[in-house]
Amino acid sequence: MLNKIIISRKLLRELDFTIIISVILIVAFGASNIYSATHSRFGISLMRTQLTWLIIGLALTYFILIFDYSVIKGYAHIIYWFGVFLLILNRLPIFKSTVNGASSWMKIGPLPAFQPSEFAKLGLIIMLAKLLDDMDGNINDVKNFFKLTAYAVLPMLLIVVQPDMGMTMVCFFIVLGIFFISGLNLKVIGGGLLGVVALIAVFWNSPFMEEYWKLRLTSFLNPQKDQLGAGLQLLESLKGIGSGGIWGKGFLKGTQISGGFIPFAETDFIFSVVGEEWGMVGAIVLLILYGLILYKFVKIASSSKDRFGSIICIGVISAMLFSILQNIGMTIGIMPISGITLPFMSYGGSSMLTSFMALGLVLNVGMRRKKINF
Repeated sequence: MLNKIIISRKLLRELDFTIIISVILIVAFGASNIYSATHSRFGISLMRTQLTWLIIGLALTYFILIFDYSVIKGYAHIIYWFGVFLLILNRLPIFKSTVNGASSWMKIGPLPAFQPSEFAKLGLIIMLAKLLDDMDGNINDVKNFFKLTAYAVLPMLLIVVQPDMGMTMVCFFIVLGIFFISGLNLKVIGGGLLGVVALIAVFWNSPFMEEYWKLRLTSFLNPQKDQLGAGLQLLESLKGIGSGGIWGKGFLKGTQISGGFIPFAETDFIFSVVGEEWGMVGAIVLLILYGLILYKFVKIASSSKDRFGSIICIGVISAMLFSILQNIGMTIGIMPISGITLPFMSYGGSSMLTSFMALGLVLNVGMRRKKINF
């Protein structure tokens, strides 16, 4: 029994500990920034919770590493449809929960509220990887393409009607990244993008698109237009990041942060804390750590022993890269404001746990990149 839960030394030698160390550094850095943003209201409570998620996340990663990732392929349908089931269940008023104005959260009994879309995102990646592997990568076959598209669209539709535009964008770029790397005809990709633009236009004018979200998504274009409303968060973020300069004001010395002027600084706008208190140098160090992780992920994807493992890595890379660019971009005013968290940095259990689950999957692929491990 003990042998089943202990990873052999020969497998551990294949494990990339640089990635794990980089992730731990980012989480620790994030926890310190969460404390800075919330200590006046919650003391060490949120930081302690975030570090607890770190410990749970590492344990979850280890659990995922025990089993050969190819075993997961046999459970891809169960994982995918469980995620879809949670999204459907979340439509019921008895389970729906609103957190910080977002109704994409779910509450079951005494359990903490969580975002089912975070788990559905992983199910989508695993399902597309399985389908493409079964199809031998023949994505340009019309039947195969429409089958893949159907599986991709279903969870995205359930997410967009919540409405959760941020996670919808993440899922869209997961699918785009996987389809592009799998060799989908560029004309099809171009036509698909035009179709998405048309669908966005239709959804934008539908009853599902709340006015709050419209203002939030377009406020970055002219935040001064509504300085006390939709534009407030961005304007205060720009003040904080701009005032940080090169070296930052120092830990716990950010006036925008300590004054509570930036709403949700511990979650969506955690990069504002980095910019104000750690300056350009702190931001660059954070980006270097992210760059190192993504570089290692790409190496694992390219050296995977099979297509299933490679596509899983591509899906995780696409999600993580877009989340980083979108989150940081919205805090500096070049991207629409959405509820996308900064991976391993932002406060929240759903985001942290799914990030560690994704980490475990990629590390699993890398650890078993050789077809036979003696």
